[in-house]
Parts: sequence; C-alpha cells; structure tokens
Amino acid sequence: MSQEIIEGIRAIEKEKGIENGTLIAALEDALLAAYKKTPGAARHATVVLDDEGEFKVFAIEIPDDLEVRLLDEAREKAIDDLEKIEEETGEKQHTLIVDEELDLDWDQVPDGLIDRTDATPDDFGRIAAMTAKQVIQQRIREAERAMMYEEYVDRQGEVVTGIVQQAGDRNNVLVDLGKVEALLPRSEQVDGERYEQGSRIKAVIIEVRSGTKGPQVILSRRAPQLIEALFELEVPEIADGLVEIRGVAREPGYRSKIAVESHVQGVDPVGACVGPRGSRVRMVVSELRGEKIDIIPWNTEPARFVAKALSPARVREVYIDDESRDATVVVPDDQLALAIGKEGLNARLAARLTGWKVDIKSDSEFAQAEAEAAFAGDDDGDGDFSGRCSAQLSNGKRCPNAALPGSKYCGVPSHQALATQPAPTGAVATVAEVETGIETAATEAIAADVAAAEAALDGVEEAFATGDLSAEEAVAAATAIADATEAAMAEDVDAATDLDELLETASEEPRGDA
Repeated sequence: MSQEIIEGIRAIEKEKGIENGTLIAALEDALLAAYKKTPGAARHATVVLDDEGEFKVFAIEIPDDLEVRLLDEAREKAIDDLEKIEEETGEKQHTLIVDEELDLDWDQVPDGLIDRTDATPDDFGRIAAMTAKQVIQQRIREAERAMMYEEYVDRQGEVVTGIVQQAGDRNNVLVDLGKVEALLPRSEQVDGERYEQGSRIKAVIIEVRSGTKGPQVILSRRAPQLIEALFELEVPEIADGLVEIRGVAREPGYRSKIAVESHVQGVDPVGACVGPRGSRVRMVVSELRGEKIDIIPWNTEPARFVAKALSPARVREVYIDDESRDATVVVPDDQLALAIGKEGLNARLAARLTGWKVDIKSDSEFAQAEAEAAFAGDDDGDGDFSGRCSAQLSNGKRCPNAALPGSKYCGVPSHQALATQPAPTGAVATVAEVETGIETAATEAIAADVAAAEAALDGVEEAFATGDLSAEEAVAAATAIADATEAAMAEDVDAATDLDELLETASEEPRGDA
C-alpha cells in the first residue's frame, strides 16, 4: 500500500471528523484478523504500518509463563466486556471466548522478552487493498452515526421542524428532519390530528436512541415541553431569561395552562406571552391546531395561585389546608360550570399546575355545607354566615335556615316572634360601637367593589388573550370597569358619611324620661 493511499486515508479522517489514526488502527486490526485465517499463521502476531506506507506482519514469541498471564488477563477483560453488554441490553450473551481471538496487551511486556519475526505473506498487499476498502467504508458509516447521535442527543427538549414521510391513522409517523429520519409514535400523537404525507410539522425531541443503523430520534406532539419550546420561540423575553415558565399542565388537543413569572421589574409576564394584539399566543395556538391556552401569573401565595389557575372562571374565596394540600374554592353559582370545565378539565388542569387538590363549590353549596355542619354540631357557634337566621336553638346552636328578606329570622313562627321582642338590657350598642360598625361595613363594601373589579378585569384579560376582544375593545371594557368601580366606591363612602351624620344628630338630641 503506497504512501499516497495512506495520506488519502488521513484526509478522509479529517474530512469526516474521525479521530486521527482511527482508520489506520482499524486497518491493522482487520489485517491481523485476515492474516490469522491464512494457513500456517503464527499463534501471536501484530500488524504495523512501516515508514514506507506498507503493512507488515510480525510473528511474536514470548516465554510460556508470560503467555499464560497475558491470556488470563485477556480472558477476564473479555468476560467483563460481555457482562457490561448484558447489563446495557438486558440480553444474555452466548459468545464463546477463544484464546486465538483474544487481543493480548503487548505494551506491558518488556522489549527484551519479545521476539518479533517478519512473517508478512507474499500476497499481503492484495489482502491489504481489499480489506482497506471494506474497513474504511464501515468506519466512515460508524463515525457518521456517532456524530449524528452526539448532535441529536444534545437537542432533547428542542423543537424541530420536519416533513411527514409516511403517515397513517393508526400507525407511527416517519418525519424527515434532513439529516436523519425521526419517529413520531402513535402514543405521542395528539388525538384528532392528521398528518398528511409531505406536510410540515413541528414536534419536540423527547428521546434519542443509539442503533446499528444510526440514531433513532423520537418525537412528541403531546409532551408539555412542546408548549414551553414553542413559547420560547415566539416570546423573546422567555428566550432572554426575563420571563420564566414555572409550570405547564396540558390536555393535548383540548387545553393547556402555563404559569409564568417575570424576573425583571416592569415586565408583565402574561402580557409578554400574549404579545401585541395576542399575536404571540395566536402563533402557538395555531401550531397546536386550535388548542386553548390559559396564561397564568405565577404566585407564591397558594390561594391566589389556585384562584388564578381556575381562569377563566371568577373565584370568590379560596380556603387552603397546608397539611393536606387541599384547596376549597368558592365561586359564584353562575361560575361553577366554567370553573369545573367540561368533564372536569379546567379543575384538573388547575390542580396539576398548582400541585394542590382542588375542591370547587358554588356559593349556595358552600353555604349549605356550612349550615349542615353547624346543625350537626360541627360548628362552635362563632361563625357568622350572611343571610342565616339569628335564632338560637334549644341545643345552643344557631338556626341553619336562611333568613327571610328584610328580616334576621327565618319563617318559623317562634323565630319570627323574636323579631318583635325588645332587645335585652345590656345589648344596646354604644355610639362608639355603632361608629366602628359603620366604618367596618364601609371598608367591607369597598373591598367587595375592588374584588369584583379585579374579577371583571381578569375576564377582560382572558378574552383579550384568546382573541375574543381586540386591544381597543379591551381598553374600553377596562375603562368602563374602572369607572363603575369608582362610582360604587363613592356610593359606599357617601352612605357611610350619611350614617355618621345621622348617628351624630341622634346622639345630640335630648333623651326623654324612661
């Protein structure tokens, strides 16, 4: 084999990114195996490349005791290699270990103990030429497969775009990624989606397997990582680390909820993901073929986070049990179906996103449950449930019935009779107590106005995010909510002021004799 061919081999190594000397070493191993098959071959031999670019075979002779030690070490290494293969593949190996095929470690043998003799066959040049072609082709394929595997194994979690090569309703889908053909298994496809041959799709790489025919890239259209990767592509703030996706809950093909957090003051995480006129979230929804997406602001306070996670439903109260991680959510009666969602979808996604068990009740259900608990003796009597009868039962518990409109008592005659009885001595409130009550009532009324406004604004924000409202319509709706809230708060303040003036006038009037 000429020096020019050797230089050509080294050029191939450089072009294909193969480590220098790899092909030469592979040729030496292959030629040694070919030599051992020739009649009269030496028991131990090596093949080396000389300075003239020719492969030479050298027969090796060593002392018997040294040969025994080298063979024992080679056998142990071969057994260890087989055990590693069994652990990796889980399959029992039945390879027969033959002494003549073992690779002995000649490097640990002192030169003085080795006797090398040139044993190159006359036709070894022809054997070398035939072997070189096969070895080079094989090693190039192996090197390309290894490089391809290393390239894609580092891209797990990344969104790739490919062209559908083969598809069927119940079959796996083959996707051409350019350098490699990927697999979209049936289990990773979204129900209802159809993949036409020649169409272009986006999917996330979830696994890369090494195979004899090259790397096998596994794609998914169901994985939550697809949502994260698509938003990272569409939202520069996420790509730059200004906004972080803290969690994703997804029912592929139906609805997803993502929790986002801003790491920079002044950057609205929800607004950044929605984009101008909803353009960014619309691109993600379009790629997911109409799947609805709720963008939720991350909150470290569980009650607020759970309430936001149930969007687009409005939430009145959230009661948290830290020990059991249960969240009891109270919503207006007309919001119950929306909060639960079709077949429990909205509640299920909220629970996954927040990590809390979510139990949703309407106002009337919650009030009834509290009343039943009180009637059964589970209430200590300290609770004050708005709209309940104020009468005390013989067991000392408060009546669980609802009070009649305009009255503190229910329709039971004995309870209605209590309304006409004079207040007992000592139960008359002082002026200071009445003033405190007025102030408390005004504060609660204003807080209720603010809560209602926040809920209404959440609805506008959700409608804008889903594209149901344009930017102008959203601004107009928000302005109307602000005006209505301001007017309601002004009425609350005026009412409190009128009561204060009335109380002041009454307290200044002289009292008659009893």
